[in-house]
Amino acid sequence: MNYKDTLKINEKGHLEIGGCDTVDLVKKYSTPLYVMDESYIRNVCRAYTKTIKKVYGYGDCAYASKAFCCAAIYTVMQEEGMHVDVVSGGEIYTALKAGFDLKNAHFHGNNKYESELDLAISNGIGTIVVDNLDEIDMIDKICDKYNVKQNVLIRSNPGVEAHTHEYIQTTRIDSKFGFSFKNGDCLEAIKKVIASKNLVFKGLHCHIGSQIFDKNAFALAVDVMTDYIKKLQVEENIIVDEINLGGGYAVYYTESDPKYNVEQYCEYVETIADALQKAVDSKNIKKPYLMIEPGRSIVGEAGITLYSVGNIKDIKGVKKYLAIDGGMYDNIRPALYDAKYEAILANRANDKNEEIVTIAGKCCESGDIIIKDIELPKANRGDIVAVFTTGAYCYSMASNYNRNVLPPVIFVNNGKSGYAVKPQTYEDLVRNDIIKVEME
Repeated sequence: MNYKDTLKINEKGHLEIGGCDTVDLVKKYSTPLYVMDESYIRNVCRAYTKTIKKVYGYGDCAYASKAFCCAAIYTVMQEEGMHVDVVSGGEIYTALKAGFDLKNAHFHGNNKYESELDLAISNGIGTIVVDNLDEIDMIDKICDKYNVKQNVLIRSNPGVEAHTHEYIQTTRIDSKFGFSFKNGDCLEAIKKVIASKNLVFKGLHCHIGSQIFDKNAFALAVDVMTDYIKKLQVEENIIVDEINLGGGYAVYYTESDPKYNVEQYCEYVETIADALQKAVDSKNIKKPYLMIEPGRSIVGEAGITLYSVGNIKDIKGVKKYLAIDGGMYDNIRPALYDAKYEAILANRANDKNEEIVTIAGKCCESGDIIIKDIELPKANRGDIVAVFTTGAYCYSMASNYNRNVLPPVIFVNNGKSGYAVKPQTYEDLVRNDIIKVEME
């Protein structure tokens, strides 16, 4: 486990997060329970922003809110002076409800609805990241309706393939994301934006993938991107004012991953900022405003999920299952990506490991397994299982599969806790159901 000052085992032998004993949290909020360490989130945001200013001197950090989205996280980002990226009307609406200033937001997506673009533009979205030629016409038309000029970036595909899961690689030539440099698509999109009535071409965006440990992949992306920027400047007399290099920084999930502290996560930003500054100097291009968009590395390790052990099924000589009161409806990643996690018994964190078990969810799916073959102390019904690094892409990808209700999300900080998202109820599940369908 990648323990830290705000995630540790206390003198009672219980797991503690944000100064709160997890046993006390379970008594107060029950299980399953998403727990987010607010102090850690804020510390990472501050460190990333500081690193950009220190190494490059001209840029900002945007939180990729698809990793974990709720009104409270937008409040935190606003308070920390962060930008955000949003990828749907729902994320835009949530940000607005939280009072987030959309001028500091980037709107992404490979198939934005016209209604989503209307919502964004009518509420003063700062930047739209264009991912399709037809989208340019839609944006231009909506801007005409509101008599506004809209800053846009072109999402480019530089062809830098990072070593990561195939589902989260985003710059292969056959990717659904971005305009390729290689076949002229990117230049066509740029020229269409420049020729439009209401759009302002600001620069280029790229995102080479997710859960990338090789920092050199980001330096390579900078090199390819700045080569293209140089080409635009020299051959087309097109100036790039902003470069957004996305996110994708890998986080710790299991012992096979490096254990990073906040400062070590900043090495990703340092690599990008340093490479960009060197490229600006060596290639004699206008210094672009640098944006990065980390998500997972801001909230991933900030989150844990607490479960209670229910039934225990021991198939003699074959396998032992610990069934928990959650599963793939609150964490789809093991079933979707074969994602790996670590866990402990939070109420008996110092006990010696005695057996190998598989932690199984409660959904009616054989694939509803959270962790296969993990060493744990001999567990009993009612023990508390804490699964680590669940702050990213767990709540945001949760579902009501099997009509299970979504667990609540709490924030913890300096020994205090409170709801960020209240628990869903059965009434919430049926709120929009029609009992008897009236046909017309």
